[in-house]
Amino acid sequence: MARVEASKKETTVKLPEGAETARGSKETILEILARAAEDKEFLAKLSEDPEKALSEYVVLTWEERAALASGDIKKIESWVGKLDKKLATWLWCRLSQERW
Repeated sequence: MARVEASKKETTVKLPEGAETARGSKETILEILARAAEDKEFLAKLSEDPEKALSEYVVLTWEERAALASGDIKKIESWVGKLDKKLATWLWCRLSQERW
């Protein structure tokens, strides 16, 4: 279980079995997604400068950082399992920012 504190709220996230990323990274990815769903300031920081917003999460690999920064839902779900609507908040926000 991962404990997430954001804006004086606490969320517990159950980790799926069989993900391909390291346990520490898996927990961290879920913490980041939960924080982005609950903390509007963090969500704005992710939107403006994902690299800076993710800099405090030292356990992430460059590939995990890139997937989070770009909103790569398929890649992230391959590591952590199917995301619910709340945890996918940041990813859908990021994808809606894409300009074609």
